Amino acid sequence: MAKSESKRQRQVSEMIRRNLSVVLHQEGQYIYENALVTLTNVVVSPDLQLAKIYVSVYNAIDKQSVILLLEQNKTRLQQGLTQRVRKQIRRVPNIDFYLDDTLDEMYRVTDLLDRLEKENQMGKDRSEDDVSE
Repeated sequence: MAKSESKRQRQVSEMIRRNLSVVLHQEGQYIYENALVTLTNVVVSPDLQLAKIYVSVYNAIDKQSVILLLEQNKTRLQQGLTQRVRKQIRRVPNIDFYLDDTLDEMYRVTDLLDRLEKENQMGKDRSEDDVSE
């Protein structure tokens, strides 16, 4: 049975999300240029030693390459985060980046449903006039 997040984990996750968002806003243009990167979620391990950072990437053809750039610049980002939260937390968790493609999937499903509806393949009757003659 999986244990739910503790109150402290939620607090640390939110603190990291807020502060790392600022760091990414300041440093991001030097790391991933024109891509738009948004933090969607932060999950901290129960021992508060590791933070999984989930990001959405827009305006980039190869989203995984943006994640690789974030990983390559992890030390720089970790230092920026540490400078912002060092007075609020004793030990700053190590960070790892993960692609959150939830919104991309939602848009793909919406587009597919729209296409099916335009092609009249949603299982609806076309109209009452077409039924009988």
